[in-house]
Amino acid sequence: MLEQLQNSFGKIVKTLRGEGKITESNIRDRMRDVRRALLEADVNYKVVKDFIKTTEEKAIGVKITKSLSPGQVIVKIINDELTALLGKQKYNLKTASTPPTIILLTGLQGCGKTTFAAKLANHLKKQNHKPLLVPVDIYRPAAVQQLEILGKQIDTDVYSEKKKVLKRIKGAVSFARENNHDTIIVDTAGRLHIDDKMMKELVSIKKTFSPDNTFFVADGLTGQDAVNTAKVFDEQINFDGIVLTKMDSDARGGAALSVVKATGKPIAFIGIGEKPEDLEIFHPDRIANRILGMGDIVSLVEKVQETVDIEEAQKLEKKLRKNEFTLEDFLSQLKQMKKLGPLENIIEMMPGMGNKFKNMQVDNKELSRTEAIIHSMTKKERIKPNIINGSRRKRIARGSGTKVNDVNRLLNQYKQLNKLMKRMGKMRLPKNLSSLKMGI
Repeated sequence: MLEQLQNSFGKIVKTLRGEGKITESNIRDRMRDVRRALLEADVNYKVVKDFIKTTEEKAIGVKITKSLSPGQVIVKIINDELTALLGKQKYNLKTASTPPTIILLTGLQGCGKTTFAAKLANHLKKQNHKPLLVPVDIYRPAAVQQLEILGKQIDTDVYSEKKKVLKRIKGAVSFARENNHDTIIVDTAGRLHIDDKMMKELVSIKKTFSPDNTFFVADGLTGQDAVNTAKVFDEQINFDGIVLTKMDSDARGGAALSVVKATGKPIAFIGIGEKPEDLEIFHPDRIANRILGMGDIVSLVEKVQETVDIEEAQKLEKKLRKNEFTLEDFLSQLKQMKKLGPLENIIEMMPGMGNKFKNMQVDNKELSRTEAIIHSMTKKERIKPNIINGSRRKRIARGSGTKVNDVNRLLNQYKQLNKLMKRMGKMRLPKNLSSLKMGI
């Protein structure tokens, strides 16, 4: 995510940290690098101009303390200004005093509204809400069917009675109250470009139902075009927050760094993949840290807390202490790892790791291949891998559709991991993962 910005700022931060003394001359040199990095990332030139001016003024007038090097102080200023540019604080969803809470999604066709609707419903379900999806795009072929399919995937009700837009939303509100849905997510129609008919319909929906949260959904790949479109939408319907989709792709980051400044509205969520769980709450300070290569350990801990089965973790800890870590446990850990999402996203959250591994190609298929190999073993072989001789390795390779070399590689990896686990087993693991967060 935001790879181009991360690479550019990574080099700038490295140079700054190497500066033994900060002068007006080298500050201006580094600000030129920052300006170039932002413009190459398609950030609006007016936003870049203001950012450079503010950052340069603070950097030149800063007092250096004994506890920090000059370079660290300048990096801190850049970090603070990036955070301010991204919105300072995260967006908090508003809830209705009397359910259901209404969330209205707006944006152009193809921006990812429908997929985001399902992701948001999935996110709310994890927080013990009962959402209802309401497709009101009656113009695009198969738009309703798309949301119905996504609704089935995440086991969420979809209200799609064949009625006109306003009557359908009214019917959805009644249905939600009758069936204890506390939130309804309205997926509106988009167009390839802004037109009067679409805007009149959105204005009518907002006036009639007074949604608690209105989001403008934008494709993160569109750069400054997203900013211009957001301005028009905000003028017409006065939305509450912004959602940026497809941020896992080659998005340069221009939209994320421009849209808040241009509209004065916060970014609420970002889409980082195609799966229902590939959605992140947008934390400006954490994203600024990622851009500067400082990682995002808090988000990583939260993701682990959401994903990891605590009881299983405690059982594993006991096995580690008794030196009983088997390939069965290895398989279990692989499944937990897959739930965390793509490995490159996890690496990006680890402080100092993003730049080290930026050129590493993470093969997510390798995890599936490893899983297939272990599934091809007998239970006895998983518990006692040392009995796997040459003939057994050939059988396992045939059963998993892999090569004997792949099986050998896995067994070697297991041996190395087992050694590591023995060392970790001697350490005291925290009983509650949240204690990790308290130390940040």
